Order: sequence, then structure tokens, then C-alpha cells
Amino acid sequence: MRTTVGWQADHAGDALRQVPLERRDLRADDVAVRVDYCGVCHSDLHALGRPGRDTPLVPGHEFTGVVTEVGSGVTRFAAGDAVAVGNIVDSCGECPMCRRGQENFCYAFPTLTYGGTDRHDGTPTLGGYSREYVVHEAFAYPLPAGLDPAAAAPLLCAGITVWEPLRALDVGPGTRVAVAGLGGLGHLAVKFAVALGAETTVLSRTDGKAEDARRLGAHDLVVSTDKRQLAAARDRFDVVVDTIAVPHDLAPYLKLVALDGTLSVVGHLGSVTVSMMDLLVGRKKLGSAGSGGRPATAEMLEFCAEHGVTADVEVLPSKQVNEALERLGRNDVRYRFVLDLADLS
Repeated sequence: MRTTVGWQADHAGDALRQVPLERRDLRADDVAVRVDYCGVCHSDLHALGRPGRDTPLVPGHEFTGVVTEVGSGVTRFAAGDAVAVGNIVDSCGECPMCRRGQENFCYAFPTLTYGGTDRHDGTPTLGGYSREYVVHEAFAYPLPAGLDPAAAAPLLCAGITVWEPLRALDVGPGTRVAVAGLGGLGHLAVKFAVALGAETTVLSRTDGKAEDARRLGAHDLVVSTDKRQLAAARDRFDVVVDTIAVPHDLAPYLKLVALDGTLSVVGHLGSVTVSMMDLLVGRKKLGSAGSGGRPATAEMLEFCAEHGVTADVEVLPSKQVNEALERLGRNDVRYRFVLDLADLS
């Protein structure tokens, strides 16, 4: 086994503390990655606070770093290569979804970067809030030159979560897109939609983010609590990407969807109640998406390098991880915290 160091919480509600961690020895198809930057995702916060959790947890599933060692059979990487790793580190590789490059929908369920179970030895996966990660080479991605590694880290979760539905729904020139919620996911959805050539609008509860929306490239902002603005935007958008992370009524957003358009819910993934009449009038569609497969992730990174798209981040030394989580819990970030792991030793 290999020894590294990382940030771990032993039980639900515990603060993270620095501890030594064990990583597996490299298999033939593994690469060892020195983790330099790791994004802080809302799902990290949820996993850490999940009631009843009584096993140690090392969060972190969107990170960038440098390959330090490769297994004997690795062909895609060499020591010194810059790489990125997301929230999936393995899958069955055999089911119809995996064969289509949608490992995120693996019938046997993908192996998650943390809180998962290794498919080969049954050990729990420990995340990227650590100085080293060992991963199958197929689930590491070359980090294109020119992308800031800190600002690129959130692309591997927040970015791919909104990229896949935008691409699946053929967003491009001539498409009218609205993004509900301007947070970690939402600000990247806006950047992607704009870069893809769509007419892009932000939906927000207040006009307080109007300046940010314009800076990100949005063409308009609709205040979702203003009934007159909502009425004026009825049936206006081909695609509405809903990134709101808390339970909420979908009906007002469905009313904004144009004929044969789609409301794609990627923020809150719990139960919802929808009136079929809200779908019937206009032949509207309700969809969702989660994470991304390997081809889409690689495509996204190349697109980001070509168009200069990265996350808006606040970088903190990893010793401030608990502060970052506390601030994230009260939405005190624009728009993604990223931990600098250089202070781990």
C-alpha cells in the first residue's frame, strides 16, 4: 500500500481533520496522481452531513493534478502529465450504457470517487481532499494546456453535469436557453450555453445577480418572483436548465418552456410533483442528467480549452476546508470553492 495524507470526517457532522491515508499499489492500468486542486461540491456537504453515516469519509470528486507514476500497462499517460479526474473512477465496462460511453449510467452503478466501493478489492474509495489519488487510466483525462488547473477542477463535476444535457439537447446557434439558479452549476451552464452560441437568459429570484449574469455572457435576466416578467417569458425558451439545489415547484419553469422544448432538472434530484397539463400544453418535456460519460467529459475539456471556459473560483488552502464547507452551506461563494492541496504534507 501507498501512504498519503488527506482530510477526513469520521462520523456525520464531524469536522474534517488531517489524517494519513492508504492508497492501493498501482495495478497495471492505474496512474498515481498528485492532487493539486480539488473543488468543493454541494454533494460533499450533503455526504458529510448524511444522517446515520458512521464510517470515515474523505470527500472530493473534481480535481486536477499531475501524474507521478504509471502502471506497467498504461499507454495514455506518463509521469509529469497534467490530468483531471471527476466523480466516476470505474464502471462495469460491459453494459449497454458503458458500451455507449455513458459510464455515468452504468447498469451495475459506477464506482464513485469517494464513498464508493472498489470493484476489484472491495475497499472504500477515498476522495480528492488528499495529496494523492490512484485511478484507472481510463477515468483520468488529459488537462489541456492553457486551462488554469484550479479553475478547471470544477469542470469535472459541476461542468460535466450541465454540459451533457446541453449537448444532448443540441443547444447551439438559434437556441433559446434559460438557466435557473446562478450558482456552481448555473454559472457554468450560462458560460457553456453562451459559448455554444445560444441566446442565454438567467432566471433568478432577484435582480441582484444581473451584473454577474451580463459578465458571464447572458443576454437577459428574468426575475422568477416577478409575475409580470414570468408572464412575458411564457413559452419563450427551447431549453430551461434548472440548477436549483433545493426542493421547489417546477410548474413556473415549465410555463417558460417553448413548444416541444425541455426543462432539464439537474440541481435538486429528489421527488417532484408535476401536473401532466403543464407538460401537455405545448408538448413539453421534463428531463434530467447526472455527471457524464468518458467521451463527453473529454469533449467538454477540449471545448473549454478552445473557448476559454473555466469556473469562477475562490481558491483556499486546504487547511481552510471546514471554513469552505461552512460558507458553502450558507451560499457564501461565487461560484465554486477550490482547495489548494499544496499545504498537505
